[in-house]
Amino acid sequence: MSTESGSAHHQHTNRLIKEKSPYLLQHAHNPVDWYPWGEEAHRKARDEDKPIFLSIGYSTCHWCHVMERESFENEEIARLINENFIPIKVDREERPDIDNLYMTAVQAMTGSGGWPMTVFLTPDLQPFYSGTYFPPDERWGRPGLRTILTSLAQAYTEKRDEVNQAAAAVTDVLRNQALQVSTGDAVGPGLDEKPLHAAYEALRGRHDTSLGGFGAAPKFPTPHNLTFLLRYAKRTGKEDAQKMALATLDAMAAGGIHDHLGGGFHRYSTDAHWLVPHFEKMLYDQAGLAIAYTDAWLVTRNETYAHVVRDILDYVMNYLTDPDGAFYSAEDADSEGEEGTFYVWTMEEIISRLGDEEGQQFAQAYGAQPDGNWESKNILNRSAAGAVHAPEFDKARKRLLDLRDKRERPHRDEKIIVAWNGFMIEAFARAGRALDEPRYTHAAEKAAEFIEKNLWQEGRLLRHYRDGAADIAGYIDDYAFLGRGLVALYESTFEPRYLRDAIRVAKEMDRLFQREAGGFSFTGTDAETLLAPVVEIYDGAMPSGNSAAAGFLLRLGHLTADTELEQQGREVLRTFHKNMEHAPGGHVEMLSALDFALGPITEVVLAGESSDKEVGALLRTVRGRYLPNSVTAFRPTKDAQGIVALIPYLEVQTTIDNKATAYVCRDYACRLPVHDPESLRRQLDAD
Repeated sequence: MSTESGSAHHQHTNRLIKEKSPYLLQHAHNPVDWYPWGEEAHRKARDEDKPIFLSIGYSTCHWCHVMERESFENEEIARLINENFIPIKVDREERPDIDNLYMTAVQAMTGSGGWPMTVFLTPDLQPFYSGTYFPPDERWGRPGLRTILTSLAQAYTEKRDEVNQAAAAVTDVLRNQALQVSTGDAVGPGLDEKPLHAAYEALRGRHDTSLGGFGAAPKFPTPHNLTFLLRYAKRTGKEDAQKMALATLDAMAAGGIHDHLGGGFHRYSTDAHWLVPHFEKMLYDQAGLAIAYTDAWLVTRNETYAHVVRDILDYVMNYLTDPDGAFYSAEDADSEGEEGTFYVWTMEEIISRLGDEEGQQFAQAYGAQPDGNWESKNILNRSAAGAVHAPEFDKARKRLLDLRDKRERPHRDEKIIVAWNGFMIEAFARAGRALDEPRYTHAAEKAAEFIEKNLWQEGRLLRHYRDGAADIAGYIDDYAFLGRGLVALYESTFEPRYLRDAIRVAKEMDRLFQREAGGFSFTGTDAETLLAPVVEIYDGAMPSGNSAAAGFLLRLGHLTADTELEQQGREVLRTFHKNMEHAPGGHVEMLSALDFALGPITEVVLAGESSDKEVGALLRTVRGRYLPNSVTAFRPTKDAQGIVALIPYLEVQTTIDNKATAYVCRDYACRLPVHDPESLRRQLDAD
């Protein structure tokens, strides 16, 4: 894998050396004459009448590294590309719009997708051939890149009509698919529970009752499925929904997908047992899983889930946090040229570090075997132990972690992506209040301040920041997830500025992304026009931008009693109601927003002085309960004008008899105010 260093000791240096993306910089010294996406490359393709070789990936992608080593550093393959194509590299995390568009094309042409993504385009950017990873020569039933390059160059020259026909057909598919997403009716039928029940049945049908998770290997964490199931159990009382979620959380926490030394979770499990992960660590997985385990803690009060939440968030604070407080994107799977090398152990290494007696005990507790449990090495896990946390081995774990930290660490992608940071801000804020851990709330605040300072330029939120630069306009997911994070921060700190910032995000989101057909476009009205519109509604590793936007608008609108914001959230749900009905399993986060919209929604207002211990006791009563369909506001005794301007109903919800006072309302119909935690608990627990 190429490095990001300067060109002094490299035989080749291409245009990517001027980029900020770690992924593009990894390819800056390939013999391939790469261009970044942009008019320079597009114009050259038109002027020279050459097809485009488009390669899309990201910096912590294992098979991207493999394809680079095998093909893009190969002089012969580079010559074939340079002579016959205009090669363009795209970082999917910088330009998810381009990735989304051409991934749809790859899936339409091949039936599957993934990264690295390889797409051949006409000079007017229409795709005519595609795939994912290609080995340099035929292998494992995959065609070789040399052969593909030669045959496509020949076809473009000798069979241009066929190439153009294929490109036009795929382009029609892309444009028609974009239109099909628009078939909802924002003023159509009322919202109902049917899609919620359908999603539950779909998940139940795929649930692995023995090992947790859904479907066969590979198994992905998909935390929004788990938070939905916990919500669904709360709404319906169906214990099976809760059991599915908790069984999956238990299995993941015990398995090798969980880093039992350094904390956090790997990307996914390659096997059905959650033992063998794909070893990269993504920020958005940490965010989604921290939220899921926080919810599980609130539902069960099982200390194991609180332990896992702290484990995830401490990993992010220790390894994925910028000195100024924002969160980095990912850590690679590879080090020393191999996947997983950083994380695995031989028995000899364990015994050498811990001694024979303690080493043997540790090995038994963490599933290590003399011959290894994976490729002659050991992936530490607690799957056979029956308990995730083994406090008696805390010192041993620390000694092994100290030794591991001396190894060559995997590459860290230090891009600061707004959407992922917003998601992580939400996770830190929610965990901070649920676990009564101010350091987590403070971490969320620092990240929000970083974004405010560095990623709002001339009123426009930008996508990402790295090495002092931010220059790509933000997408719908950047706005929606940042908005969610800011609302969570308000409910954790009761600082009015976070609510003001959330309202600004909502207004800008409406101005830039609102579609006439309902819902939100992925790109803003000021963005580059692509081959077809991009409208994201299906949840992937992260929830879709429209799903996040719907939940954000509904919660913010209800908290501030802004009916216009609430209506915008409901219109997103109505627009995509048919999509939710037809494929509920692909829209689970939007279904969580639907669950909120269907209500009843509980409004909790606390009045008093934040420093009073009586207010603290009331607050802990609220924050210690699982209340997914609720919002919480605080009305200070003094200087309340600012928050009353944002939440008008706080004008009348004040302290009574100069005592800390709690108001519990359902859909704005309020019960009698109370002053003590026990009375508050009874009101919160009442149906």
